[in-house]
Amino acid sequence: MQSPKEMKKSLIKRLRNYLFSGILITVPITFSLYVGWVLIQFVDGFVHRIIPQQYNPFSSMPYEIPGLGIIIVITCFISIGMLMTGMMGRVITRLMEYFVMKIPVIKTVYITSKQIFESVFSQQSQAFRQVALIEYPRKGVWCIGFLTGETEGEIQDITKGQMLNVFLPTTPNPTSGFLLFVPKKDTHILNMTVEEGIKMVISGGILAPEDKRSEVEKKKHRDKVK
Repeated sequence: MQSPKEMKKSLIKRLRNYLFSGILITVPITFSLYVGWVLIQFVDGFVHRIIPQQYNPFSSMPYEIPGLGIIIVITCFISIGMLMTGMMGRVITRLMEYFVMKIPVIKTVYITSKQIFESVFSQQSQAFRQVALIEYPRKGVWCIGFLTGETEGEIQDITKGQMLNVFLPTTPNPTSGFLLFVPKKDTHILNMTVEEGIKMVISGGILAPEDKRSEVEKKKHRDKVK
């Protein structure tokens, strides 16, 4: 039978475990819901301001519907996509691009943003679809980055061998980082998904994904290291 002192320690230990479990369960869910709510409020507020009063659905409704702005934005994108994929839409797009390309500063912004979105949303593109392991910032130290494509143009021309564009994210904010041009032979493509790689970067390595390699691949690697 436990003594009062041991029972007190056991109770404190259980309460501490319950506290940590409650934090681990509640905080991520609460934070996710908060971020989602902030995003919905931002989009709803933006849509409410840009739509004329006489056509504004927010004004004609007796009560506010959260998320209505997101539904309107998605509907607008779908409608524009349907209109612009036809012959008349392509003509209008070319005319708009022609006038935009005549404006110096706007032209640069347009070309850059268009190339980025085409690269990210293209089905054939490998941008941000593979996680790479590279030796950086010195020999013996490794880090993970995201493969954004093969190096082309002047940079590839003045370097030896095939180079790859690797985006090296920072922790815990993966939206900032460095662009590295790494030799293809020194780049190790990992089996983890981009989502798993981002989770690992944000968590500082705490959330490490499982090794998805087959036993044959693992044995082959172990034999190579020996």
